[in-house]
Amino acid sequence: MTVPALAIASLAKSFDRPVVADFDLTIRAGEFYALLGPNGAGKTTILRMVAGLLQPDAGDIAIFGIDARRDPVAAKRVTAWVSDEPMVYDRLTPLEYLEFVAGLWQIDASTAEAKANELIDWLGLRPHANELCGGFSKGMLQKVALAGALVHDPRLIILDEPLTGLDAGSARQVKDVLLGKVRDGVTVIMTTHILEVAERMAERIGVINQGRLIAEGTLADLRTRMGRESSLEDIFLDLVADAA
Repeated sequence: MTVPALAIASLAKSFDRPVVADFDLTIRAGEFYALLGPNGAGKTTILRMVAGLLQPDAGDIAIFGIDARRDPVAAKRVTAWVSDEPMVYDRLTPLEYLEFVAGLWQIDASTAEAKANELIDWLGLRPHANELCGGFSKGMLQKVALAGALVHDPRLIILDEPLTGLDAGSARQVKDVLLGKVRDGVTVIMTTHILEVAERMAERIGVINQGRLIAEGTLADLRTRMGRESSLEDIFLDLVADAA
C-alpha cells in the first residue's frame, strides 16, 4: 500500500477559542490538493501545524509515514513551506539567498550553486540574480521565496495563498513551476481565495469551515454532491452557507 504524502488524524488547536477541531485529512503522494475555506476557517493554522511552525493541542500528523510530532526534523527535511508573505533577506541577492538556504540544509557548496542556478533560471530570475532582494516587488520576492523552499528538493510543498498580490506573469510562472513539480511526483497542498486557480489546477479539493472538513473530492465529485453543474465558486459558497 502506498504511504500517503500527508495523513492528519484528530488534529485540534485552540487560541482564545477552538480554531481546528477533530480534523482529519489524507493526501495522496503526487497529488495537487487545494484547501479552501472562508477567512478564519483554520486553513493557515492547519498548514502551519503540518509545517512544524505551530504545535497542535492534540492529534497526529504523518508526512510520508514520518511522525511529524515525534521527529520534526525528519519531517521538515521532506517538506517545504511558502507563506503569503515572502520572508527573504533584503541584503542578499537571490543567488546568495539560495546558497544560504542550501547551507542550512547542509547541501554541499557545488551542489547548492548548481541547484540555485537551476531555480533562478526556472523562475525567470536570471536578470535579477545579482541584485539585492530589498528592491524587489512582492511578485519577485515570492518567486525567490519559492526557489528557497525548493532548494532541498522537498517531496511535499505547502503553500498558503502563494498567488496573492502577484501580477499575471508572475502568477503564471509560479503555477507552471508547481504543475511541473506535480508531474515529477511531488505533492502540493495550496490554500487560495482565487477559486478559478483551484478549479483549474487541483486534482482534489477540500472545503473547511470553522476548523472542520465539510466537503472533499474532485470538482466532479463536488458537483455530484450539489446535484448540478456549477462553478467551484458557486459550490464553495453553497457549502459554506449550508455548514453555517
